Amino acid sequence: MALSPLPAPGRPAGHPPKGLAPGHPSGVGAAPPRPVRPGELPSVHDALLCVALPALAVCADHGQLTGEGPEGVYTSGRRILSRCVLRVAGREPVALQGRLAAVDRAVFLGVLRLPGDVGPDPGLSVERTRSADGTERVTLRNATGRPLRFPVEIALGTDLADLGAIASGRQGPELAPSVHGTGLRWASGDGWSVAVTADPPPMDSLAAAGVLRWEAELPPGAPYTIRLRVRADRATGTAPSSGAGTGRPGGHILAEARAEGDDPRPGELLHTSVEDLRALLQRDPAHPTDVHLAAGVPWRCGPVTAEALWAARMALPLGTRLAVTTLRSLGRAQLRGTGAESGRVPGPLRDAGPGLPPRCTGIEATLAFPVVLAEARRWGLPAADLDELLPVAERCLGWLRRAWERDGYVPDPGPTEPWRAETQAHAHRAALLGADLLDACGRPGADALREGARALRERFRREFWLDDLGGGRPAVARTADGGTRSQLGGWAAHLLDTGLLDGGRYAQGLLDKVETEQVARLLATPALDSGWGLRGLGVKEPGYNPFGHRAGAVRVHETAVAVAGLAAAGHEKEAAALLRGLLDAAESFGHRLPEMYAGEQRTAGARPVPHPAACRPAAVAAAGAVQAVVALAGIRPDAPGRSVSVHPMPSAPLGAIRLSGLVVAGEPFAVRVGRLGLGMVEEAAEGLQLGV
Repeated sequence: MALSPLPAPGRPAGHPPKGLAPGHPSGVGAAPPRPVRPGELPSVHDALLCVALPALAVCADHGQLTGEGPEGVYTSGRRILSRCVLRVAGREPVALQGRLAAVDRAVFLGVLRLPGDVGPDPGLSVERTRSADGTERVTLRNATGRPLRFPVEIALGTDLADLGAIASGRQGPELAPSVHGTGLRWASGDGWSVAVTADPPPMDSLAAAGVLRWEAELPPGAPYTIRLRVRADRATGTAPSSGAGTGRPGGHILAEARAEGDDPRPGELLHTSVEDLRALLQRDPAHPTDVHLAAGVPWRCGPVTAEALWAARMALPLGTRLAVTTLRSLGRAQLRGTGAESGRVPGPLRDAGPGLPPRCTGIEATLAFPVVLAEARRWGLPAADLDELLPVAERCLGWLRRAWERDGYVPDPGPTEPWRAETQAHAHRAALLGADLLDACGRPGADALREGARALRERFRREFWLDDLGGGRPAVARTADGGTRSQLGGWAAHLLDTGLLDGGRYAQGLLDKVETEQVARLLATPALDSGWGLRGLGVKEPGYNPFGHRAGAVRVHETAVAVAGLAAAGHEKEAAALLRGLLDAAESFGHRLPEMYAGEQRTAGARPVPHPAACRPAAVAAAGAVQAVVALAGIRPDAPGRSVSVHPMPSAPLGAIRLSGLVVAGEPFAVRVGRLGLGMVEEAAEGLQLGV
């Protein structure tokens, strides 16, 4: 799915973005469109997002849900609560602070002066705690020396609108409520209903206005607490409404990794990123045992995509279970049969930047599948899972061999489209790691893949490398008539991403040593390194736009790939500079990185600016942060060979650091890197040897 606002490549104009529920119809029962410009998503970067998919709450920092814009509580792509306005003694509390207490929970603090209060000091404090599923606790505290008695009202409402309709400005009016037990209930014409219950029961329920009322009596210093519970149902079954309850994947899917050291930022970023990844986990509706990552909230929580696969790869240090279930979900969509497309994973088109046609996410996923499976095996994938997924990987590699037969390159998205450098890098990596995988499993076809990779390397270096007075650069794409597209951008980081082979060795890259050094130098220039991370397109290139999601914005995924690739290739200075920029950006975002942000040049006192359509949290950003932090230790596992080696950055650019709670060969793994750049394994699976 494209990262851009509406309309996006692969979707007709005017079709809303996918919501939380895969395949859910958009705009059902919606009213005529409101005056929202086509293609413009409501901004959520100032909002507090509580996430525990399929539940999501979008809140302003004052805590009141007013029904404006995307504010509300969502379950499975439907807004089940759009309005929740608290009034005490007929007035709204004065909002003082709103903050996330956890990835799935927000806390709002306010105060109120009541008649009889002396001076400017408020006598009543109001604390609201709201969870992603809409569960809310309102606590009033009497700080005066006298008893208080006053009315409390909570006005509730919902339109049961689809998230896609809300994003397009097409949500309908609020539905009429009815009294239901100790609360209120609403129902739509398409089988959805939602009920809000309260404890203690309200003294009065004004259904016509959607208001619950209490008469609060507080002795001096005493609290008064109201609890609200929201539950949504569909005619076809019950929609899970609790992020912490039934239906949520367990914490065993991803390990609780930690980082401690001289610089506290890696630890804070790693902790938040693991939290975000866990919040973005969602089950396959047709196969509840399989879990994958949503691309990001609030706009991209649909079916499993290539980004979910890349995120699972970058999160392999947290365990292999997520990779297994993501691969399994994608494998079910693989095209079968004997035709030319057999073995390919289907996927939508997405924008590829200025001057290039959209690319196919399905081709990206097809080439990533054997890579993720091969690397998961080296991190400790169980044999039973490998046996199940190997046939799918073989079909992906078979599609790759057929794609090479025509002209030695992999076209994307179709036979007449340009050959993209990034796609060739994915194909080369898939061939080498796939060949290694086939050999290890005693399957045929490895020699043909290695020969294809060798031929691709030779031709790529002849036809994609553009010589110039600055030492040359890779072309972003070539056309069938021999023309080249030379825009340099963050995509070049993928040329350094090679992948692990058996024995902890890195696969050979598409570039030779001199070309690799030149790409490392280019990535470190101010034209690409914004000071906050890699730009998607260099500032001197035609079409550069600091907010262009493929034309100049910083994409965390590409920056993380560059950090890991540069470190593995021995270009520590360049890797460390990008890592520091990423950590500084993360600090500005409260250690919760959006998937992308503006590629404006960093200046003293400035802060990175989020892209208006970026998701936050986002899977590739959170997983990319894990990959970048773990790159400090240079962990190279070889679980089948019962060994692991560490290759930390020699200069220890962030000082001493200890990584713990990682998983190698199915067991906890911890490594320490000292201030002199020496690595020491402190915890590992029994029988796992330290390799060279």
